[in-house]
Amino acid sequence: MKLKLNKRTGAVLTAFALVASSLAGCSQSSQPASSGDAGGQIELKFLEKWPQPQYAPYFEEIVKEFENANPTIKIKMEAVADEPIKDKLRVIMGGGDVPDITFSWSGEFARKFVRSGAAMDLTSALNEDPDWKNSFIPASLTPFVSNGKNYGIPLRFNGKFFIYNKEIFAKYNLQKPKTWEEFMVICDTLKQNGVAPIILGNESPWASIHYLTGLNQKLVDQNVRMKDYDPKTGEFLDPGYVKALDYLKSLQDKGYFAPNANSTSHDMATQQFYIGKAAMFYVELEEFPEIEKNMKGNWDFFLMPAIAEGKGNQNFVTGAPDGFIVSSKTAHPKEAMQFLKFLTSKASAEKMVKMLGWPSPIIGATNEQTALKQVADGVNMMKEAEGMAEWLDTDVHAKVADTYLVNLQELLNGTKTPEQVMKEVQATAKEVSTETGQ
Repeated sequence: MKLKLNKRTGAVLTAFALVASSLAGCSQSSQPASSGDAGGQIELKFLEKWPQPQYAPYFEEIVKEFENANPTIKIKMEAVADEPIKDKLRVIMGGGDVPDITFSWSGEFARKFVRSGAAMDLTSALNEDPDWKNSFIPASLTPFVSNGKNYGIPLRFNGKFFIYNKEIFAKYNLQKPKTWEEFMVICDTLKQNGVAPIILGNESPWASIHYLTGLNQKLVDQNVRMKDYDPKTGEFLDPGYVKALDYLKSLQDKGYFAPNANSTSHDMATQQFYIGKAAMFYVELEEFPEIEKNMKGNWDFFLMPAIAEGKGNQNFVTGAPDGFIVSSKTAHPKEAMQFLKFLTSKASAEKMVKMLGWPSPIIGATNEQTALKQVADGVNMMKEAEGMAEWLDTDVHAKVADTYLVNLQELLNGTKTPEQVMKEVQATAKEVSTETGQ
């Protein structure tokens, strides 16, 4: 997820661990999620993470429309930005004043809520309304599934793609690559002609962990990877994990990343791409509208290319949805689901796409009438994919993610080898499995 909205650092992951710990304690409380109803009106507490002025009007409109259509339900909305929301969750969960509906990333972030017993099982609510369930792109629901049950409702559906400067590609007669070998030929051609092939802003190493997300998925068998990403069974002994780090490091060693990647922020890298300092940039789908605003049609995009030796499914897309979970202690589960259905209706989703430019998981909501053509095309690619490689830093245990994050800059600096990094990851995974297995 991109730097502007969802940086992930070691400190954030530590904060999340505290959130989950507090949440687990709270989930044992008998206190209902709503503080009380007045005059026959039900109050639902709704915590989201977009207080920024460019995003807040959308949520304010949706809440107002819902309340007008449902006068017996009052939505008490609170918006807390990306980083502070972890501390906010820790405080409110520890105090017992739990929101009925709370923002959550998918993957391990949501699974912590599930394991603590704090997230309501939404499986029956989805199955009882097949029209609603079938309105979602299937791959957007899967990342919120735990032990075969649904625990989250996606709001956004984000993927990762390489964008490229069309003028530079045309100058050297380059075409979109489909295989890693073709990708390497492009990088080498650009380098030989004095053009930086790829810009990387790895000042915060979530940027490189997004590369590793896809590389792990392509190089490691899916069943093995899912076993390792489970905190109780993770070992990370498969040689594909070392290969994935090798592939990432080779981009640096061959000079395919523009200089000073580890001291360049994602925002700085974005600006450098706009002015032609590099030919390619690995970005999120939700960044496409801003890219078009600056590049004015002089760009296109492609998926991370397939790797011939990879044991993973090559038809996956890196990315994940984020959305909302419902408190298992809510006093009003029916009304909470009623609001989530309204929030994820096709009309609301189309409005979100138009107002915010966010790709929607609702089938047909992201189209060329509501969104930039490239955004609609990207959503179609995710719809056609056989699965999602979810962000590595939220799909594994926080301690494992932290070990990866603190080592990726050293990997690119050449101060640690892929083997050394994986030994640390394996040690952390063993520690985690011991803790979670107790």
